[in-house]
Amino acid sequence: MIAKKILNKENSTEIQISSFKKTGRPSEYMFMIKPVNKKDTFQKQLENIISSFKMLKKDETPEAETVFVRIFLSDAVNQAESLDPYFKSSDFAVSVVEQPPLNGSKISFLAYLQTDVKVKKLESQLFQVKHKYTTDLWSTLSTNNAEDSEKEMYNIFKDYIKKLKHEGCTLADNCIRTWLYVQNVDVNYAGVVNARNDIFEQENLTRDTHSIASTGIQGRDKDYHHRVLMDSYAVKGLKKEQIQYLYAKKYFSSADIYGVRFERGTCINYSDRKHIFISGTASIDKNGDVLHLGDIRKQTLRMWENVEALLNEAESSFEDVAQILVYLRDISDYSVVKEMFDKKCPITPYIILYAPVCRPEWLIEMECMAIAPNYIKS
Repeated sequence: MIAKKILNKENSTEIQISSFKKTGRPSEYMFMIKPVNKKDTFQKQLENIISSFKMLKKDETPEAETVFVRIFLSDAVNQAESLDPYFKSSDFAVSVVEQPPLNGSKISFLAYLQTDVKVKKLESQLFQVKHKYTTDLWSTLSTNNAEDSEKEMYNIFKDYIKKLKHEGCTLADNCIRTWLYVQNVDVNYAGVVNARNDIFEQENLTRDTHSIASTGIQGRDKDYHHRVLMDSYAVKGLKKEQIQYLYAKKYFSSADIYGVRFERGTCINYSDRKHIFISGTASIDKNGDVLHLGDIRKQTLRMWENVEALLNEAESSFEDVAQILVYLRDISDYSVVKEMFDKKCPITPYIILYAPVCRPEWLIEMECMAIAPNYIKS
């Protein structure tokens, strides 16, 4: 990966860019854009981000198409509607979640762009990104009104499975990654886990087959009645041998040991590159126990060790990471964690967010996506 930082003084934003390029092959880009002036109104911060994004598309990636955007808000109830003029009718997937950026801004912005693709919204409400040999299917902002988090999660998955079927796909064969945002995670996460376990059994995602890379974290929809919000990513056209599930058994237990069903990481092998999706990862050992209770520094170091082990299993490393999302339970840990990440990943795009993790003892969690060279003959 190639990465760099830009301070856009004109639009008062800090921009982080990572890119993967190979001669004669499609290119991929990650943008992270953060407001610099924290005293600006939300509308001003939003306008500065949009202006910076347009500038980047014109100057840095003129041939690339936007395939996915995620926007992090400090107060979704009051802010989300302001995004509609910019994104409501977009042909690419847009995710909006209340997870306050801990740099003090009201909004932060993540965008994923690729060249040599065709992007459109389908009748199924999935967002299609068509490549030469495969098709990506993104789904964002999936919600449901039900009496509790378990029923909401169950219904969201059922609806998603119908959408996949409409496109000739299944949850087990095609879904690579999910993000589950849970309002008041300490209370509602257990219901989410129960529903997911039930759905996976129904869809032949068992202990003897495989699961799906995932992050289950606190986050909120603009409609505060919704307890659960889901984003997802599927790929159509892959062969089974192109998918590698990452275990790092010297560092991790199976998530099943504490009743949760997800893959620690998943690597997709293409002819010239690998896409490596690392699930939400924290300070945990091979017995499923939380390590370094109450110590944010040691938990961060162990978290990095665990992520590195998963990346290494895919013959990759932190040098290939395109973007990182960091979740903190205690906002007072921000300065310590930022200092550590600035030293560990000085130019890799990352955002630190307020989002309690699914187990209260975990002070920090991170997820990431890496794009690494591959040398398989097509």
